[in-house]
Amino acid sequence: MAFINIEEAKMQVNRKGFLDIAVDPGIDLFAEIERLKKKKNAVLLAHYYQDADIQDVADFIGDSLGLAQEAARTKADIIVFAGVHFMAETAKILNPGKKVLLPDLKAGCSLADSAPTELFRAFREEHPDHLVISYINCTAEIKALSDIICTSSNAQKIIESLSQEQKIIFAPDKNLGAYLKKKTGRDMLLWNGSCIVHEIFSVKKITELKARHPRAAFIAHPECEEPVLRMADFIGSTTALLKYTQSSAEKEFIVGTESGILHQMKLSSPEKIFIPAPPETNCACNDCPYMKLNTLEKLYLCMEYETPQIMMSPELLKKGRIPIDRMLEISRQYGL
Repeated sequence: MAFINIEEAKMQVNRKGFLDIAVDPGIDLFAEIERLKKKKNAVLLAHYYQDADIQDVADFIGDSLGLAQEAARTKADIIVFAGVHFMAETAKILNPGKKVLLPDLKAGCSLADSAPTELFRAFREEHPDHLVISYINCTAEIKALSDIICTSSNAQKIIESLSQEQKIIFAPDKNLGAYLKKKTGRDMLLWNGSCIVHEIFSVKKITELKARHPRAAFIAHPECEEPVLRMADFIGSTTALLKYTQSSAEKEFIVGTESGILHQMKLSSPEKIFIPAPPETNCACNDCPYMKLNTLEKLYLCMEYETPQIMMSPELLKKGRIPIDRMLEISRQYGL
């Protein structure tokens, strides 16, 4: 392939958010990515919702909590994050002195976008006696305005670790917040945000699927809307859903979360059947358009040129770290 210099690469990223360079189709991208990881002492972290090829070449695959924990303990010089923007920001907050790369800077998050900084700051100021627990699916600016960060894996434990008298704002996901209110009995103020992936599952289509697959268990992520959760045989974080399929005696599962997780489910339980829960649209499964912006080609190019990078001000890095450290400490206390 024809290489360009690093300054040209940076200019292109500034325009497009990613490197748009033709990659020689004869290149073994898996081998090249492995070579670059060794050459640059880079670690590749990937979310369960990434394409199967990216999951297969990753050093660590996980949900938001697992990825944050791995980012906190890595000894690598470069962190390459195959996920979305807020995840790479979290890795940068935990490693301010390291280079954190994201294959496509436009890999954002509808849930994070649903909490604009200034609006949320005003909302918090209206309730000064409330402690703010923010789901990790939020921007660095929202993290800096929060007291504790949580994930779907540890949110219930974090809430229950606080005194009953403590007033709480939960942001930004209203569906996860409503589920946690029901589980914990806490009367929390909820920010009105949601995830496009988990909001558009079709109750009608899931009902039809259950009729066609009467032996299948329906498992769902707590970011789904309440009518969908009422149908579920099991509700849990992405990792909890994966572990449930591994330990359950059931042989068929309808999976109510982003379809990327099915790759790990099939790898760990090849004898079982996994069916993606359908959305309201005509699609057969529910993919996150932001997660799927990352490709193997973009991953290779970002490692070769070490761009796009995640950049934040020292003040934002410092403020954003406080609530993340609180989350990680509570998670350690509960063995999560």
